[in-house]
Amino acid sequence: MSARKAPATGNGADPADGTADRAATYEQARDELAEVVGRLEQGGLTLDESLALWERGEHLAGVCTTFLDGARERVEAALAEAGDD
Repeated sequence: MSARKAPATGNGADPADGTADRAATYEQARDELAEVVGRLEQGGLTLDESLALWERGEHLAGVCTTFLDGARERVEAALAEAGDD
């Protein structure tokens, strides 16, 4: 079974802003999402900065969901395979 390295987002680009996605693993996406939330909670940002961070956070949440869905599928497949023995 191969390790899952990146979510199914095509070329790894963020469609919202056209930049390369820096979150190549679940842990990276989760950590960056936590940073984004922390910056938003601190306040003191312009509206544009807040919106950009919110959009990045939404993207990262989707990346995390993709990784978690993939992990869930792998666990379910392994359990089903073990039940077939």
